[in-house]
Amino acid sequence: MVVSSQSNLSQYEEKTQAIAQELILATRQKGNIFSRLKEQMQFDDKLMNWTMSNPGLRVQLFRFIDALPALQSKGEVMRHLQQYLTAEEVELPNELKGLLNFTEPNSPPAQIAASTITKAVETLAYKYISGETIKEVIKAVERMRKEKMGFTIDLLGEAVITEREAESYLQSYLDLITQLGTQAQKWATVPEIDTADGENLPKVQVSVKLTAFYSQFDPVDPDGGKIKVCDRIRTLLRHAKEYGAAVHFDMEQYNYKDVTIAILQELLMEDEFRSRTDIGVTIQGYLRDSEKDLRSWIDWAKRRGNPITVRLVKGAYWDQETIKSRQNHWHQPVFNQKPETDINYENLTRLLLENHQYLYGAIASHNVRTQANAIAIVESLGIPKRRFECQILYGMGESLAKAIVKKGYRVRVYAPYGKLLPGMAYLIRRLLENTANSSFLRQNSEEKPISELIAPPSVTPLTPLTKGGENLDNLNKGGDDRDSLNKGKESLDVMTITKDKDFNPAPDTDYGREENLSKARQALTKVHNQLGKTYLPLINGEYVETETYIDSVNPSHPSEVVGKIGLISLSQGDEAMESASLAFKTWSKTPVKERADILRKAGDIMEARRHELIAWMCYEVGKIIKEGDPEVSEAIDFCRYYATEMERLDRGYNYDVAGETDRYFYQPKGIALIVSPWNFPFAIATGMTVAALVAGNCALLKPAATSTVIGAKIAEILVEAGIPKGVFQYIPGKGSVVGDYLVKHPDIHLIAFTGSREVGCKIYADAAILQPKQKHLKRVIAEMGGKNAIIIDESADLDQAVAGVVQSAFGFSGQKCSACSRVIVLNSVYDSFVERLTEAVKSINVGDAKNPSTKVGPVIDATAQARILEYIEQGKKEGKLAIQVPIPETGYFVPPTVFTDISEDAVIAQEEIFGPVLAVIRAENFDHALKIANGTDYALTGGLYSRTPAHIDRASKEFEVGNLYINRGITGAIVARQPFGGFKLSGVGSKAGGPDYLLQFLEPRVVTENIQRQGFAPIEGADN
Repeated sequence: MVVSSQSNLSQYEEKTQAIAQELILATRQKGNIFSRLKEQMQFDDKLMNWTMSNPGLRVQLFRFIDALPALQSKGEVMRHLQQYLTAEEVELPNELKGLLNFTEPNSPPAQIAASTITKAVETLAYKYISGETIKEVIKAVERMRKEKMGFTIDLLGEAVITEREAESYLQSYLDLITQLGTQAQKWATVPEIDTADGENLPKVQVSVKLTAFYSQFDPVDPDGGKIKVCDRIRTLLRHAKEYGAAVHFDMEQYNYKDVTIAILQELLMEDEFRSRTDIGVTIQGYLRDSEKDLRSWIDWAKRRGNPITVRLVKGAYWDQETIKSRQNHWHQPVFNQKPETDINYENLTRLLLENHQYLYGAIASHNVRTQANAIAIVESLGIPKRRFECQILYGMGESLAKAIVKKGYRVRVYAPYGKLLPGMAYLIRRLLENTANSSFLRQNSEEKPISELIAPPSVTPLTPLTKGGENLDNLNKGGDDRDSLNKGKESLDVMTITKDKDFNPAPDTDYGREENLSKARQALTKVHNQLGKTYLPLINGEYVETETYIDSVNPSHPSEVVGKIGLISLSQGDEAMESASLAFKTWSKTPVKERADILRKAGDIMEARRHELIAWMCYEVGKIIKEGDPEVSEAIDFCRYYATEMERLDRGYNYDVAGETDRYFYQPKGIALIVSPWNFPFAIATGMTVAALVAGNCALLKPAATSTVIGAKIAEILVEAGIPKGVFQYIPGKGSVVGDYLVKHPDIHLIAFTGSREVGCKIYADAAILQPKQKHLKRVIAEMGGKNAIIIDESADLDQAVAGVVQSAFGFSGQKCSACSRVIVLNSVYDSFVERLTEAVKSINVGDAKNPSTKVGPVIDATAQARILEYIEQGKKEGKLAIQVPIPETGYFVPPTVFTDISEDAVIAQEEIFGPVLAVIRAENFDHALKIANGTDYALTGGLYSRTPAHIDRASKEFEVGNLYINRGITGAIVARQPFGGFKLSGVGSKAGGPDYLLQFLEPRVVTENIQRQGFAPIEGADN
């Protein structure tokens, strides 16, 4: 079936075609921008052409361009160029081969080549960037005005991660408005852009991003973000009014869309701003819910009584939105194919322009048909000139813009300005668009038939990608329109990324949607009303009274009792063992399908109770909502993944020969003791427990004392899921008493432990002792922590690196075995990294875990608090205290703390602290950095921020960790995708969530049978 926009726009189609014919012929006149491609090109033009013809070169060259601004010498430039462009998938043009035809990056030929390539990239950048200074911007906009085009100026920069940067962002716009506004007083009026329908229009316009006004802007905290953001927006709007400037608000990633709309609709209804018509907002046509949003703006504008402008764009983050939605297993918010976006865009154009009395329309596109369609609607409806304009990007679509100006319509140029480094992400988007197969600019430059280029967009069924990915180039088809990375890509949904089709990972919650925030708030209230209840051990299917009780308290407010917990005695421990031994006889013979289905049902119950479970973690262990959510997903994934894995293992293996069958299969070990931690109280406890159960073992869960209520919730879920009596038992108790006793119990077959190195080593030693009447050797699975490092080299993207280190070091107050406690920074970028890191940490909000603005909550208890504070005092002796964040007066809080100039053998660089303390270590070079990283007793997680291929390759091979993360944070492993676990003194056993984890809970067996009888044996394939 072919779907087209023509059915909805038939009344405008004839006029659209006529106008499009006229405009496209104008873009192909001799001397325009496209004719350059047929003439002798400069080196920067050749770079662009080469990328069009070689997909492998395109990817590697753009990666190199991304890294280029960070490279500090010509030698480094050529070293990186060589590494990127000598990859196997790259076919180099002869001229580029000539540039790389040297062996020493610092040789004179290399220096010349470095200058050539750097100049070419800078030239490319300045085609799309209006200037690095306001003075240069003024010259650029004055040239635009001579061409009878208006402008809107956008300050380059993709990430604001510190409050200092947010304040600087605001001040930069205030300065920009001041200087442009002052200069504008000298400009002669250009009727085509400065007036419309007898109304004077602002000569100056700026475009801003909401997220840049507050470093901690987060959809999970809409109210807190609104307070900060609105305060700064008010300052900006007042200043803009003083200088006669218009302000337009850009739209960013989908995650921020709903909260951005909510903030702007509320703010612009305030009495001070309600009458302003010099304000604009943006709608992205590649979003599936963009029509709903536009209708929301129309209804809002009717209530407001004064119009604002809506800039209609295709959308700038197609790749990012697609990747993020797939990684999180969310519904994809963007259309899969470019024609789908084009159809939606034309529908939005009609809806917007047909409501021109409420909202002014700004049609932002380089696609001739798109602009022609808008003009056709304007002419058909007789829309006044004030209520409509066309927009293009600086450096793109100039000939189209001139043709539109010639037809008498207002054109505005979206012109970014700023330094090359923060502008690199913007440049890459522009290059992707211009070199994409589906780019209108490219297709028009190649003079494809006009009838094809201006035909109504239509969607045809997708062609699935081939197994080997040969059609992946289709994924790079570029959107050609303003601020667009909407690439008309083949749907990623046709690709299979999970090897086992029966395992579907649980999606995390998208807190960018108000309905999910509402569920989170309701769950916190519900759980708060249940605090203080008593929870008893579960032994042989019954909840039993105990002699001893403890209080589990809220670490944010230690006076608040989360629950009273009954602790088992040694005699009750014996009862649990006896019932488990009896239950094992039946459970071990229960079909694997039945055991697996119980796990799947448990996963479904967890999904249904997701928000409640997150709230329990928030109250009992001080975990913020956004960190509790992926933990619930992980627990669900453990249930579903291990169920699928056990069914796979249950099939066994056959290796038969003539006259003999050889069968390899598994049987459960026996009784498993699960000793789980408090830092991942739900996911890790669930994972170890259900792994034992699905393998046919009976399991005794002894949770950490500080997370016993959450352990009780796991028991509730497994009972509800149908686990038989005695098969699973919940046995809270003192580790030094009941824990030690059960570890040494002769009927325990395996111990699964996650916790401290001290306790883990003791369990390992005690389990190795053969007890009286014990007829087996105990298996110990132990994860015992880490001293994890992230390396930052000279080519790193510091925006990513600083944000990743902050999250990895201070997420859950550093109380993760995978947390970053050391960051090793190469000398050349040490000072700049430390400066940004310090400011980023200073911007962190510390407080009660249930407050949506909190990024760092409490530590688990008073003992942990005192121990971490002792390490902080030690750090003051070993290095420089760079930053320490203020904390609340009550609760078990420890200030997020950064020490710099720490030696690699310092105490805080070697010992696991398990708190929000980060040591920054200087490295002379990459060899030194790897030596420091590997110089501890642990080997759990590690990270590298680098855009140097050789460094990435070396780290993959030489960085001694079980889980290495490159150019991302080092916490948050995902079941099946990132099986988790380390070696050295980080633990023993296979990786949790991996294909060999269940093998530790099983005994492999082989049965060989001679099937000959008197010389006769069945022969496979023989005739009957």
